[in-house]
Amino acid sequence: MSNRDGARVKAAVREGARRHRWFLGVLAAGALLRLVTMLGYQPALWFPDSYTYVVTVLHPRPDLVRPAGYSMFMKLFEPFHSFALIVGVQHLLGLATGVLVYLAAQRAPRWAATLATVPVLLDAYQIELEHLLVSDTLFMFLVVAAVVLGLRKDLTWRTAVAIGLLLAAATLTRTVGQPLLVILGAWLLLRGRIALAGILAAAALVPVIAYGAWFYSTYQRVGIVGANGVFLYARTMSFADCAEMDPPPDLAVLCDPTPPERRPPSQEYVWSRDSPLVLLPGITFSRQNDELAGRFAMLAIRSQPLDFAGSALSEFVRSFTWGRPVYPDHEVYAYYQFPSVPPGPPGRYPAQAGAASAVRYERGAIGTEIVEPFAGVMRGYQDVVRLPGTVLLVVLLVPPVVAIRRRTWRGDWLLPWTTAVTLLVVPPAVAEFDYRYVLPAVPLACLAAALSSGRKVLNENIP
Repeated sequence: MSNRDGARVKAAVREGARRHRWFLGVLAAGALLRLVTMLGYQPALWFPDSYTYVVTVLHPRPDLVRPAGYSMFMKLFEPFHSFALIVGVQHLLGLATGVLVYLAAQRAPRWAATLATVPVLLDAYQIELEHLLVSDTLFMFLVVAAVVLGLRKDLTWRTAVAIGLLLAAATLTRTVGQPLLVILGAWLLLRGRIALAGILAAAALVPVIAYGAWFYSTYQRVGIVGANGVFLYARTMSFADCAEMDPPPDLAVLCDPTPPERRPPSQEYVWSRDSPLVLLPGITFSRQNDELAGRFAMLAIRSQPLDFAGSALSEFVRSFTWGRPVYPDHEVYAYYQFPSVPPGPPGRYPAQAGAASAVRYERGAIGTEIVEPFAGVMRGYQDVVRLPGTVLLVVLLVPPVVAIRRRTWRGDWLLPWTTAVTLLVVPPAVAEFDYRYVLPAVPLACLAAALSSGRKVLNENIP
């Protein structure tokens, strides 16, 4: 490279840094916060699900409760025997998600594009989630990457394949990814790309069907998990009234005589030892128990459709509270806070059994070491910097309000907005509300708001 070429490159870099200086500042702050987190909580933070993911890493087979996508992700790093490396990669995925949002929002004003990245890059609960050994950060990155590719104007068959594979990976990481296949496919059809929609569907379905074949060969059951009926049963127990349902004898064993307003959170009907379902013979997620629970749930929904709708809505609106009230219980809530003392051993038996596998994976101690003053910095930061649910609601309302003012509902914002709403609606409807289920929807909601704020909001490929 000649001196003249080198000077031109340096000038271009300086100009790029000047034009994007606000975003680069936010990105740098996000990177620094993640570094402080890794120094303060070594090697990682644990959630009850974390241990079962590790079991699947060491004993590869489909899990009945959750697909094995996150375990496959952890498998990639098994040779390094380091949970710190895994959460470090998750922090990089969080930063990469912010970069993707910024790049996709370049059609919006630069201030709006930068602002759209602030929640994913600087929100304390987002950073804490990335430090937990759970699937949500990976899932968020895969979905945001698929949506950003879907917004490209120069779509090709290769892009459609990439989107399909990303959605397949997301679905095999968290089952809530399944409806996103329909959303992205419908988006391509809206843009008149019928052939590309078919390619996307094929690219997504082949890995999912292959995983389903593995699941069937293991359990002789159709699907990618064996817990849909169980979780839907737990969801309906917030309102199910057997006096109104009049269930047959085989379903009546799942009734709870406790009045709905005095019942525990839905998750207790899956994990508590005195749950009617857990008391049945065999494991909770056996085919017979899952089918029985699914039949009970569908009867409850058919018998009490308004109660089901009201219950799902009440769970959904928890996403938009200004504060952050304790829910579903203090134990789960505490997992989403940076702790001041080392967390104790897992309480549930499956997690206790998985702890031994975690020690084998790490080849050493797995307890979280809290290092001051770094941990204290993040605890103080978490007390102040977060995205309130009410602000998220405002962000979600921006695109439709702008669309009404402009008298058009066509635009690039429609894809990330629909995806974000789906991610917020589905978990409370089929399982229960959980704070960590909200966070993957946030960057998409912010991207939608940014895209709707620009003058050029219509995608030229939409007829």
